[in-house]
Amino acid sequence: MKVEWNNKYTTISVYAIIVICCSLLFFNILDKLPAFTENLSWVMSTLQPFVIGFVIAYLLNFILVFFEEKVLVFDSIKNMKQKGKRAISLLLTYTTAFIILYLFIQFVLPQLVDSVVGLVNDIPTYVNNVTVFIESLTKNIDLNNEYMTVAVGKWNEFIDYTIKIISNLIPVLGGMLKTTASGVWNIVLGLIISIYMLIDKEKFCGLSKKVTYAVFNKASADKVIELTNRANDTFGKFLSGKIIDSAIIGVLTFIVLTVFKMPYTLLISVIIGITNIIPFFGPFFGAIPSVIIIMFVSPIKALWFILIIIIIQQLDGNVIGPKILGDSIGISAFWILFSLLVAGKLLGLVGMIIGVPLFAWLYSILKEIVEYRLKEKGLPEDTEKYI
Repeated sequence: MKVEWNNKYTTISVYAIIVICCSLLFFNILDKLPAFTENLSWVMSTLQPFVIGFVIAYLLNFILVFFEEKVLVFDSIKNMKQKGKRAISLLLTYTTAFIILYLFIQFVLPQLVDSVVGLVNDIPTYVNNVTVFIESLTKNIDLNNEYMTVAVGKWNEFIDYTIKIISNLIPVLGGMLKTTASGVWNIVLGLIISIYMLIDKEKFCGLSKKVTYAVFNKASADKVIELTNRANDTFGKFLSGKIIDSAIIGVLTFIVLTVFKMPYTLLISVIIGITNIIPFFGPFFGAIPSVIIIMFVSPIKALWFILIIIIIQQLDGNVIGPKILGDSIGISAFWILFSLLVAGKLLGLVGMIIGVPLFAWLYSILKEIVEYRLKEKGLPEDTEKYI
């Protein structure tokens, strides 16, 4: 007996089976969440060298492209085979990266360690100096004894809290060093993997496209590839621009603080430069510990530092940042804040770094879908029309 298949109901049945299977899988994962998390952690630790290799390759690719397109433009090199030109570019790229790393380890790292050790050793002296300064200040102001008692009590609470934070920070730093030491082998493997990725990056891209066209129909595959290119463009422009911007801010901070003879100039400049990579909240994350460090040495210099950092951040926000980043983000300040809070909550520090370009990419996709649906309905696409 021949069965008459109805395409409509067959499709519905297939979708129903897929939904049921996905639901069963989801509830099974929830039921055995600890075991699933443990297995997922094992998988992630196994793939960690490849993740590290991909990140290194992605970041160094900007330098590689710079050498290939801007530096190696001589006729003798242009006539070389692609493999030969790629080999020279890779050599220059990794040499540049290792020189920067060597300079940091040779000149910056020892001073950072000395600054941190000196800061920890001198904390009791700094606390005593600040306490004497506040006591002399309150005597001159001639405050009521009741207010004085409250102020001194709050100050002592602040000092105890600060010392507790620093005391708790030492084991954390020790744990970080232990984790770093245990991950050295993964970093070495990641470095080797990154070289292979950059050597055959076009082949890997081609293989990805091949698989995409094999899995999806041509229209869907074209859209997937377009979205991937868009994500690469958004992340690439943002991360490279933000790193350059933060490096400039770090150097500028170092120069200004040196001119004003601030304490722990190098340490504070590195803190400001690194935290500046985080959009919006970065300046606050860097300024707060820096102000506390300087305040222990001199409260007056701490006030000057606040003024200096406000001027530098205004310069960065209005001049340096827009010149380097341009319109690479493409979203308003509200959505930047939203993406930072959500991504930071879900992914921690990594989320605060990649949250903005990730949200900008998702926002562009959602915007495209909304405008396409409005166009189908014959409605205006401009938001201003709906205000």
